[in-house]
Amino acid sequence: MVPRVIVPLSNLRAIIIIIVVAFHSVLPYLASQPATPFPFDVAPYRWVAFPIVDRERFFGFDLFCAWQDLSLMSLMFLLAGLFTPASLGRKGSLAYLIDRWWRIGLPFCLAAAILSPLAYYASYRASAADPSFEAFIRHWLGLPMWPAGPAWFLWQLLLVSALAGLLHGSVPGALEALGSLAGRANERPILAFAAFTTLSAIAYAPLAMAFSAWDWTFLGPFSFQLSRPLHYLLYFFAGIALGSHGLDRGLLGSKGPLARHWLALLAAALASFALWGACTSLTLPDWSASPLSARLAAALFSLLAIALRFFHFQDRALDSLSVNAYGIYLIHYGFVVWLQYALLAVALGAVAKGIIVLATALVLSFVASAGVRALLPRLRHAGSKATMLQQRR
Repeated sequence: MVPRVIVPLSNLRAIIIIIVVAFHSVLPYLASQPATPFPFDVAPYRWVAFPIVDRERFFGFDLFCAWQDLSLMSLMFLLAGLFTPASLGRKGSLAYLIDRWWRIGLPFCLAAAILSPLAYYASYRASAADPSFEAFIRHWLGLPMWPAGPAWFLWQLLLVSALAGLLHGSVPGALEALGSLAGRANERPILAFAAFTTLSAIAYAPLAMAFSAWDWTFLGPFSFQLSRPLHYLLYFFAGIALGSHGLDRGLLGSKGPLARHWLALLAAALASFALWGACTSLTLPDWSASPLSARLAAALFSLLAIALRFFHFQDRALDSLSVNAYGIYLIHYGFVVWLQYALLAVALGAVAKGIIVLATALVLSFVASAGVRALLPRLRHAGSKATMLQQRR
């Protein structure tokens, strides 16, 4: 059972993994997609982000995905930061860094090396003259990068986690200082929100102006969006500051400023989303010739505020999703892409296809994650038993 003080955050983690799967599930059905699939061997390799392009379209999915593009990954970095101070305090810097390698680094390697190619094979088949796996491997190895799919989040999370561990080990009291800063933010939440929004713009806007808001770069399996590294770093350390102050105190308290003003934050999120949409429409198709526009952080904080205000109930389904959220994140993409590929020839509308992909991929990835979680203790036990027998001999 999840301790009562962090039930809202646990429930939020469950909701977020549903949103992640939903986001990937509806990408083939965006009204903004081209008429044909993206060529596999032609730069800028848009199939990395949109592996399958279906003929069925629904503009509502464009709005949903645009909203999530604004806030989802920033929120995931912030949530990861929330639990970092407790982990560092419990394990110490060295043990924390070792744990991060086993929990994040190794899964990234496995996801990039195995799960990602298996998922993108479906994308290759959608437009290939020779759909054989052997031909796919030749084309895959001929790419100038090694697409890792959604696992890109893991290597960036490992990097910022390593920075947090090094900071904790080399600058005693640094995390406590961040916690004190979060405590002062609770006393003047409006000023704190305005200051953090300004910092978000400073971290994001200059890079967006220099490289565009959409471009990615690749170095082997390591990919990142050129406009967002500092933005994600900021949100991760904002999570550390909030977590250092306490997961049930200040801004994160059930009666704190975020929870009390959830409705105002939701209204601000909707208004800022509309403003972003209007500004973004002016940047297409030529970003470099477009006027300056900056994104606001309200969408992120509205979701966090709603969770803190309303998600205090415990539910077995949400608890299970929360416990398996990481496994679902690692596994779901292959199920999603192959289901989308299988539905290409099926005469259904975009909404029906999106729902089928979401529901099926979520169930399959949940079952796979739960199965692996149940199997690992048995493997560890079998390994320990084999070691003991070997020592006796």
